Amino acid sequence: MQELFIEIYLFYRSFSPNLTFLPITSIWSCSCNMEDNSYVVKMNGNGVNENNSLNGVNGKGLNRNGIQHKTVKGSVSKSKQKSRRQRWNIRPSEISINTLNPIRAIVDGMKLSPNPGKPMIALSIGDPTVFGNLPTDEKVTQALKDAIDSHKYNGYAPSVGYQKSRDVVANFYTCPEAPLEAEDVVLTSGCSQAIDLAITVLCNPGDNILIPCPGFSLYKTLAVSLGIQVKLYNLLPEKSWEIDLQHMESLIDDRTTCLIINNPSNPCGSVYSKEHLQNVLSVASKNCIPILADEIYGDMVFPGCKYQSMASLSSDVPILACGGLAKRWLVPGWRMGWILIHDRNQIFGKEIRQGLVHLSQRIMGACTIVQGAIESILNDTPQEFYYRTLSFLKSNSEICFSELSTVPGLTLVLPAGAMYLMVGIEMEHFPEFQNDVQFTERLVTEQSVFCLPATAFEYPNYFRIVVTVPEEMMMEACARIREFCQRHYRPCSQDSNELDQ
Repeated sequence: MQELFIEIYLFYRSFSPNLTFLPITSIWSCSCNMEDNSYVVKMNGNGVNENNSLNGVNGKGLNRNGIQHKTVKGSVSKSKQKSRRQRWNIRPSEISINTLNPIRAIVDGMKLSPNPGKPMIALSIGDPTVFGNLPTDEKVTQALKDAIDSHKYNGYAPSVGYQKSRDVVANFYTCPEAPLEAEDVVLTSGCSQAIDLAITVLCNPGDNILIPCPGFSLYKTLAVSLGIQVKLYNLLPEKSWEIDLQHMESLIDDRTTCLIINNPSNPCGSVYSKEHLQNVLSVASKNCIPILADEIYGDMVFPGCKYQSMASLSSDVPILACGGLAKRWLVPGWRMGWILIHDRNQIFGKEIRQGLVHLSQRIMGACTIVQGAIESILNDTPQEFYYRTLSFLKSNSEICFSELSTVPGLTLVLPAGAMYLMVGIEMEHFPEFQNDVQFTERLVTEQSVFCLPATAFEYPNYFRIVVTVPEEMMMEACARIREFCQRHYRPCSQDSNELDQ
């Protein structure tokens, strides 16, 4: 029985790191009434009384910690037994049925048969490590090795992260306009989990959230699985993908609980100006809508551009800012993300903070070894590493823009950050194809170049290019895309008439 108590204690200790370390015998007690087979386990008087009156147990047999108490008296007659199931009938849950990744759904449905005469060039994967040309800095890898060799980070951490690691992240991102402390940081398993927690803590089934179009598909995947409605606000390619503020505000109703802003943008590569972000905040403030700021590409702006965090501009709009190591430090597989809680005027208050703590306890949080390395990663990575990475991404973006902007039938918007570039297809000039999916599918078949159709981002007749590939591969890919477009381009009848004149 003592072994059982120890297991239960360790289980609770993993979720509640602030429990006092006392001898096991003083922490646990057991009240066993063998006459009615009633068993109660007590932890420091925390909600369960050790006598059989079971003070602290509600009428449903649940104590205040949600643990069910069972009392069995005598035998149950056969007439009162539930009928036995006659056959297996296991069905998937509603959440699993409602969970759909648009990118996977579209890509898996495409008929991709690369040209065997040309090596495949994948411009579709948002992973900067794929081609091996963008390694992380040696300081980053050494920090991880040191954390492993220390043997200090092999166990469970608090679900929100080690206090010291949270303090490091807070100190790295704090600024006078948006000060942070460790208590404002929740460490997560990548930025994706940070977004998941942020949506879940702010929204209930039947609520709705506003997300960008085009935008990162995970927002919709997470929301719809939870019974949350998604409303798409337009981005304007003619204005470097700025938000259509009038359209965005028109979508807000009394069930709108969250506004998601992605800056810098995936898939657009846009970086919003200070003035534009202030206009966004004005809309949120006017309508009392909190913001989820997806800033995983924060500070990944090209030389000559400037990044401004949303929280640094907000005086009255509360913000949950989601970020992580994945892209800026080029280690997406290390799964280290965070939520920065920027409350304003105690609007979030204790409830949202406590809600995030509760949600973080569903799994045991971020990788402990990376938490042990994060102080050195954030503080010791040289500025030259960041500059070299961004210079490369800018150069590749400019190559791609220069090579494809003169191709008939394509329209491009020059990016200012992140790792992406969006290309518009003037479908009327490519009558062989009904949409961007067919266009990119045939591009693979003929040229072995794979670009992600923007239907995956709710934005048809565009495709996204990832600019992290080696420069010579980018040049080759652009040449193949040009050749493909020249082969399939057809001038419209109006264009033909103008040429005849």
